[in-house]
Amino acid sequence: MELVVKGMTCGHCEAAVQRAVKQVAPQAEVLIERAQGRVSVNGAKDAKGVENAIRQEGYEAYAIE
Repeated sequence: MELVVKGMTCGHCEAAVQRAVKQVAPQAEVLIERAQGRVSVNGAKDAKGVENAIRQEGYEAYAIE
């Protein structure tokens, strides 16, 4: 799944998003492109759960269809 995540400005932000995804999908592979505001998640089955976990960290997130 591909997501747009707004508000990531530093390495700490990337780590927070990574942790959020891993809480929902521990086995998922996460690729973060901070400058583009993109997050790719391979292996997660619950797209809404991933979005919500990232939002709970304080970032705006939505899946790209």
